[in-house]
Amino acid sequence: MRIIQAVALLWMALATGVMAQNAQNGITVSGEGVVALAPDMATIGLGVSARAATASDAMRQTSEKVTAILSQLDGLKVAGIDRQTSGLYLRPVYDNRPREDNSPVEVVGYEAGNTVSVMVRDLSKLGALLDAVVAEGANDFNGLQFGLQDNAEALIEARKGAVADAMARASQLAQAAGVTLGDVVQMSESSQGYQPMEMRASKMSSMDVPVETGEIEVRAQVTMQFAIAKSE
Repeated sequence: MRIIQAVALLWMALATGVMAQNAQNGITVSGEGVVALAPDMATIGLGVSARAATASDAMRQTSEKVTAILSQLDGLKVAGIDRQTSGLYLRPVYDNRPREDNSPVEVVGYEAGNTVSVMVRDLSKLGALLDAVVAEGANDFNGLQFGLQDNAEALIEARKGAVADAMARASQLAQAAGVTLGDVVQMSESSQGYQPMEMRASKMSSMDVPVETGEIEVRAQVTMQFAIAKSE
């Protein structure tokens, strides 16, 4: 048993030594590739809220407005799969005015709200859509997010750029250190897909509501380890 343990310890020591030697004799760098594209879709969160003396009246008013909004979306050819209820609430409204006595706070009404998330795949309809839903009573907007319907090709290009960036960095470091860069011995990726960024001024002037579309950045990051072939 002691012989087996001794052999195991020796193997671990040799393996650790080899790993340390490889780490010391290599060059590790990170690279990033970025592809900027104009967005081809948008997601908006729009909602309706209403107050009434009773809970049922508040819900009824909200439901009527949401039904009218959905009708407008039908008219603009926004598919049912591209819209989803993302929030629904009903809560009491209290009389919070200062009181001289210790009487309990009274409920003076109820507030109801309904929020719908809408994906717009034709950005030329975005301004008209915003006008239409506001006209039907939408009074709560929860942000406007631009995106890409398919970022696969852009991600491929971003990965190529990230690898080229890492290789260029490794070559510069090798040249500065006076060594020759060897083969790639390890590589890993950490990509973020796409995220919105501020765009050059390009308003959708054909729409009733001017909207800044921005650009979408598709990013890819790689970490690469190179062997050192020989000293110059």
